[in-house]
Amino acid sequence: MYDVTKLSDTKEGGIRRASFATCDRVCSKQIDIEIEDDIIRRIQYTEGCHGNTQGVARLCEGMKVADVIARLEGIDCKGRGTSCPDQLARALRQL
Repeated sequence: MYDVTKLSDTKEGGIRRASFATCDRVCSKQIDIEIEDDIIRRIQYTEGCHGNTQGVARLCEGMKVADVIARLEGIDCKGRGTSCPDQLARALRQL
């Protein structure tokens, strides 16, 4: 119901790059993720609350994937059942 949709998933030179479309319950439309050795290198949201998504992205850079999932999974925005951080956790679970 609130799941993300994987748009692409590639691996080159040890870096995994994946893009996900978010569900229609959140302000952001897409999340692009780069991971190397289970560590998040980069996250970029398309649309959404710019300051918040930029803050979430920067805070997660350098963290282990499992740690980000544990911290962000289940965060709700205004009773929507999900949020931009929760959508990131859902995307990371698919990887």
